[in-house]
Amino acid sequence: MIAQLDSEYNKNGFKKILRRLVSYGFFEGRPHTTKGQWFNPVVFSLLKLINFVPGTSTLHKPIFITGLGRSGTTILGVILSLHRDVGFLNEPKAIWRLVDPQHDINGDYVSTNGKFKLSSKDVTENATLTANRIFSRYLKLVNSSRLVDKYPELIFRVDYILKLFPDAKILFLTRNGCDAIHSIDLWSRRLGIQKNGVIEDWWGRDDVKWSYLRDQIINIDDTYAEIRSVATKDLDHVNRAALEWIITMREGLKQYSQYPNSVYQFKYEDLLIYKSDVISQILECCELSRDNTVTTYADSMLYTNSQKPYPLLNKEIDILFRKTMHSLKYEA
Repeated sequence: MIAQLDSEYNKNGFKKILRRLVSYGFFEGRPHTTKGQWFNPVVFSLLKLINFVPGTSTLHKPIFITGLGRSGTTILGVILSLHRDVGFLNEPKAIWRLVDPQHDINGDYVSTNGKFKLSSKDVTENATLTANRIFSRYLKLVNSSRLVDKYPELIFRVDYILKLFPDAKILFLTRNGCDAIHSIDLWSRRLGIQKNGVIEDWWGRDDVKWSYLRDQIINIDDTYAEIRSVATKDLDHVNRAALEWIITMREGLKQYSQYPNSVYQFKYEDLLIYKSDVISQILECCELSRDNTVTTYADSMLYTNSQKPYPLLNKEIDILFRKTMHSLKYEA
C-alpha cells in the first residue's frame, strides 16, 4: 500500500489522504529496500531548500514512536496520523540524514560512520537548527501542529532527542520476542534483495547494520560478553533478530526508567486487545485531545494473532532471551 493507505483509512476524507501522501512522497525518502529510490534526489532537494530558508523555528512537543521494527510501530503511527492535529512521518530517514549522517545505520544514504547510540554530546548547533527548521516547516506545509515520527531506532538516542526537543514525548512499544523474531525473519526473506552482488535486507546494505550492532554494542557492552563468540558475521537471521530484540528491549527499559516523564512504555499486545482504551492512554500521555476518528480506525484495524512458536536459538543467546522476556512479563 502506498503511504500505508487502505480502504478504511480513505473513508476519512481527501484532506487526510493528501496529508499522508505529501508526507510520504516529499519528506520521508525511500530507503534501500523500497521502490522509487530514483525520487530521492527530489526529496533531498526539497528538504535542503526548506532548511536553507532563513529564520529559526521551534518544534513543540514532538512525538516519537520507538522500539523494535515489526512490533506495531507502523500501525500505531498510522492510527495517530488520523488525529486532527498530527502530521505523521514514517521513518523519515532522509530528514535525519540531513540532521546528522550518523543516524543512518542501514546504509540507506550513507555507507559509513553510522552510530547506533547517539547522546546529547553528539548534538551540534547545526543539528538543532536543521531538525527544528525542517520538522516545524513540514508541519506548516501539511497544516498540522504536532509531529509524530515513527523511527524505532531512536530508542537508542533518547538523550539526543531530548537535547534537541526537551519537551518530546517518546513512546516505547514492546512486543513478545517470539512474534517479533518471526516477523523480522519473514520480512527479510520476503523483501531482501540482491544488487550487484550486494545483499540489501533487514540488516542494511551489505550487512552494515549487523556490523554496527556487533562492533558498537555487543563487543563493547559487558552485558553481552558471553555471547560475543557466537555473534559472528555469519550468524543466522533468527539468532540475529533475537539479539536485536534483546538489546532493543533492554535499552528501552533503561530509558523508560531513566526518563519517566518523557518515555512511555506500551505493549503491542495490549494495543491489539484493548484498542481504544490504550489509544486513549497514548493520546493522554502525548497531550493530544481525544479524537473519535483515531479510536474508530484503531477498533476496525487492530486484531490479535496466535503467538508464534518459540524460536530455535543458540544456547547463550537463549539464556539472555528468556531473561529479557521475563523482564517484560512475557511468557517464554
